[in-house]
Amino acid sequence: MDQTGVAAQTPKSPWGSVAPAAPACSLADVMSEQLAKQLDDENNEFPTLTDPAADLLSDEICDTTSDLMLAQMLQMQFDREFDDQLRREEKKFNGDSKVSVSFENYRMVHPYEDSDSSEDEVDWQDTKHDPYRAEKPHSTPRRGFTGKGKNITTKHDEVVCGRKNTARMDNFAPEVHVGDGLSMDLKLSNQVFNSLKQHCYSEQRRSAKLHEKKEHSTAEQAVDPRTRLLMYKLVNAGVLENINGCISTGKESVVFHANGGSLEEQPVPEEVVLKVFKTTLNEFKNRDRYIKDDYRFKDRFSKLNPRKIIRLWAEKEMHNLARMKKAGIPCPEVVLLRKHILVLTFIGKDHVPAPKLKDVKLNSEDMKNAFYQVLHLMQLLYQECNLVHADFSEYNMLWHEGKVWLIDVSQSVEPTHPHGLEFLFRDCKNVSTFFQKRGVSEAMSVYELFNAVSGLNIPIGSEDEAEFMAEIVALEKRNEDHIQKRGKKTFPVFCENDGPPKQPDSDD
Repeated sequence: MDQTGVAAQTPKSPWGSVAPAAPACSLADVMSEQLAKQLDDENNEFPTLTDPAADLLSDEICDTTSDLMLAQMLQMQFDREFDDQLRREEKKFNGDSKVSVSFENYRMVHPYEDSDSSEDEVDWQDTKHDPYRAEKPHSTPRRGFTGKGKNITTKHDEVVCGRKNTARMDNFAPEVHVGDGLSMDLKLSNQVFNSLKQHCYSEQRRSAKLHEKKEHSTAEQAVDPRTRLLMYKLVNAGVLENINGCISTGKESVVFHANGGSLEEQPVPEEVVLKVFKTTLNEFKNRDRYIKDDYRFKDRFSKLNPRKIIRLWAEKEMHNLARMKKAGIPCPEVVLLRKHILVLTFIGKDHVPAPKLKDVKLNSEDMKNAFYQVLHLMQLLYQECNLVHADFSEYNMLWHEGKVWLIDVSQSVEPTHPHGLEFLFRDCKNVSTFFQKRGVSEAMSVYELFNAVSGLNIPIGSEDEAEFMAEIVALEKRNEDHIQKRGKKTFPVFCENDGPPKQPDSDD
């Protein structure tokens, strides 16, 4: 015990020379209670930390023991750095421009969470209204006005009505872009609002009509699903090898070029065309008089719906072409009729269609020859085929291999038609005008050409068109009365020598 006390009183400097190795102590000395108490007193000599920063540090250290909390803190720090970079890019992009572009939609932190990050930032918690939301206009009470005396405001007030009209723009259809006027104090007058409303209504109806037309009718260089299915069936049946594309469009039909295949009854030419009659129903309002007064189809026209009238129109062209082919008139030959699709022989060579007479460049001798050919064709058509073209012009005549070919005879009628002679006079006028403009001195006047084709020899006199037309109308009237007394002039719908066999049609 005395030796231990003496050793404790001897001071030892920690900066002194290295002390010699302490002698090995026994197990009893290590387990001494006095030594344990001495070591505990030495540890208690250090002062306790009372700095609040130290407490905060200890709290943070304690919080970071959770992995979720640590990840959220890191994500928050990343979002703030991202938003700071976004603000710098926005400021650089806008510069000094009066119209600025906001990048708020790309921010990672909502403004109310980071309101102290920028002095220019608006704290949304302190704002009464959302700046991007239009103010709801104040409703007028049932009595119709607000205020008293000079401050009275009625429901017809210009400012009140303007704001109401602006708010009503939000009720427009989604496809109508009203812009960002809802976020402004915009005041639309009743006249402007009504015009916008009517425009939106018209646009909705127009888009609906366009969609309906695309689904149910043929358009320019396009076909509806039913017509497309018929064309596919022609290819699958081997009648056509392939359909190459559109070569012509008109007010009543679309013409496609195709390569012929094989048919059981007769061979199909190497090159053919598909004449697809348009199924737009509004076109047939102008075509009714060409078919409802035709005695060949009069009985079948009255009880047909518009879609079946289209088939009747295609059938009429087939019969007219058959008559013309039998009389030796150069025209396309009918290969097949399938509902409102007519397969005809191709007038041209190597996929190149023959040019129209209006587009071809002919010398004076060829143009003179063309005029006499047209005159002969009109006489054959009227006298041999008993038909009036009703649309005879340079647009419906092709020049191929030095000859004039006639096309588009779906509207052709017989001379006994109530307006047959009027149609003939119009055809003569078109032909005479065209050749006279091309410098053909032998071209007849419209009156001479009419008499030469019809053989009626109506006196020309002073060549007054009104008097000439009066004579034509009188002849038509006498002809119609004569036919009505004798009864309806009917023709069989199908003759053995009046066209190729038709495909059986199924009712729609």
